[in-house]
Amino acid sequence: MSPSIPSIADLTTVRARHPEAIAEAAARRVRRPLIGDSGRLMIVAADHPARGSLGVGDRRLAMANRADLLERLCTALSRPGVDGVLATADVLEDLLLLGVLENKVVMGSMNRGGLAGAAFEMDDRFTGHRAEDIERLRFDAGKLLLRIDYADTGSLTTLEASARAVDAMAARELPVFVEPFISHRVDGRVRNDLSAEAVTRSVAVASGLGGTSAYTWLKLPVTHDPDDMAEVLETSTLPAVLLGGDIGGSPADQNAAYERWRKALRLPTVQGMVVGRSLLYPAGGSVEEAVDTAVGLL
Repeated sequence: MSPSIPSIADLTTVRARHPEAIAEAAARRVRRPLIGDSGRLMIVAADHPARGSLGVGDRRLAMANRADLLERLCTALSRPGVDGVLATADVLEDLLLLGVLENKVVMGSMNRGGLAGAAFEMDDRFTGHRAEDIERLRFDAGKLLLRIDYADTGSLTTLEASARAVDAMAARELPVFVEPFISHRVDGRVRNDLSAEAVTRSVAVASGLGGTSAYTWLKLPVTHDPDDMAEVLETSTLPAVLLGGDIGGSPADQNAAYERWRKALRLPTVQGMVVGRSLLYPAGGSVEEAVDTAVGLL
């Protein structure tokens, strides 16, 4: 089976007949430091499907085709300058079986319980990787999403669970990337506030989670006005990576996002980027072109 052309039938056969192959692949995977020779970090994210968030632009189920997603991930991981991948267990285990995670940073996505569009979306429980899973599989880091809606008590559950996850990861000396937002509902849908004040508050809350911040990183969006990011990042000394996200449906939107990222990457606490749909499903051009452009920003 070629890593660049995944076969769903072959993967399913291995899963059905030799499920132990996943643990075996994880045990023999060649690891690398979190920060490599470049001094920067470029991670491709693909943890959206487990939250029921399958859309890209106007394609509501773009990420639902697993063979297509895996092929895009394999392409992205093969490009120079891409350090690793962030995903849930099912996707990471497919990539392990395909043999494309050698010498890559592997980040497990920890809380996916706040399903997109659900009434309980802000009660974002930890239904993905636990700290013990990340340690057992010899993965390199974890990531959690922390959306805080002051009008939704479900956010308190998420806050407490997030703090305990930070503790559990620190006890194992494993980095955890916290992705915080101040959020609110508009016409029943959760919207993240990207104003400078809101992002500043989210940074302050996320930085104080748990009994130690020694292994905590921040995964932050760029504010509406990228010129505000310098002041926002003065809120914490924790290392940060920029969040990509779904940046719009046109090449112009993508180019504008690249320029925002370019400015923010100059700031001293910013160590790199974690970008998903905009690279795997670019509005214009190929996956290779989108990934190479993003890597070039670093």
